[in-house]
Amino acid sequence: MASWRTALGAAALVVAGVVSAAAPAAAEDGGFTLEDGRITESSGLAASRAHPGVYWTHNDQDGPRVFAVDSRTGRTVATVTLRGVGTPRDMEAISVGPDGAVYVGDIGDNLDGSWDHVWIYRFREPERLRDQTVDATQHVVRYADGPRNAEALMVHPRTGRVYIASKNEDGGGLYEGPARLSAGGANVFRRVGEVPWVTDGAFSPDGTRLVLRGYFSARVYAWEDGRLGRHEPVNAPFQGQSESVTYTPDGSAMLFGSEGERSGVVSVAVEDAPARSRTPSPAGGEPGGGDTAGRGGKGDGGDGGGGNATVGALVLGGAAVLYLGWKRLRRGARSG
Repeated sequence: MASWRTALGAAALVVAGVVSAAAPAAAEDGGFTLEDGRITESSGLAASRAHPGVYWTHNDQDGPRVFAVDSRTGRTVATVTLRGVGTPRDMEAISVGPDGAVYVGDIGDNLDGSWDHVWIYRFREPERLRDQTVDATQHVVRYADGPRNAEALMVHPRTGRVYIASKNEDGGGLYEGPARLSAGGANVFRRVGEVPWVTDGAFSPDGTRLVLRGYFSARVYAWEDGRLGRHEPVNAPFQGQSESVTYTPDGSAMLFGSEGERSGVVSVAVEDAPARSRTPSPAGGEPGGGDTAGRGGKGDGGDGGGGNATVGALVLGGAAVLYLGWKRLRRGARSG
């Protein structure tokens, strides 16, 4: 046990040193801080379609409610309580569909398969932003290949189809829901792709890209005929508890969020789509893992290439030691 504590300490120093030396370039519109003291576990983030400059978020362990936040001030402008749904278990994601509805994914399962079904809550975006209670529909979700943990729910902005990315340190799956969710029975989601370790995801406003983030990095995929296409790394920020991602309504930037009191939302400008095609990552690791040499956003040997790859490798290595060590210590504590 002592050796793991020593390794954890060394890894923490490596990660802290590297993170302090590297940060992504922020988009011109900047980010914001979640000022509401009630928001301590912001696990999802989605741009409003009805109210420019407003973003929806929620806690993962909370009652059936979501918060509308003004990105200019970071202040909550509406708390919306959902009526007609049960007690949430682990709300992990939020997305806004082309039908004008907000979708909340109560899809977390930290025991990796302890529940045979999870839920999606759906409600129409309010016309006026004020504290209110609204009617919501509760959709039952089951996976065709059995229960699993997930933290990412994405609604395609053109088709309205719902997708879920499961979360697993060895690699997860991308699951496709039915063309329309039913409120009368279970909605079966089927595996249509392989993804890395994912904590959130979002489609670009035009529906041509899908960004998936993990704890330490992110990756953007081309979305081609309803399936994952080529992919490239994103210069995502390093955050204490990397939980959420969304696009701005105009698609010019991605916003990356984190858990914690007064947590920050970081804006990162979207670069042009890469000219070189890539195949999807194999299962396992983080969205930014794999062969990153010579694939910087500014071309081979450019400012965003080898340096970012080295930083990513150091952070991923140190973070992996931290995570695995934490699991080992926790198992030891439980058996002691």
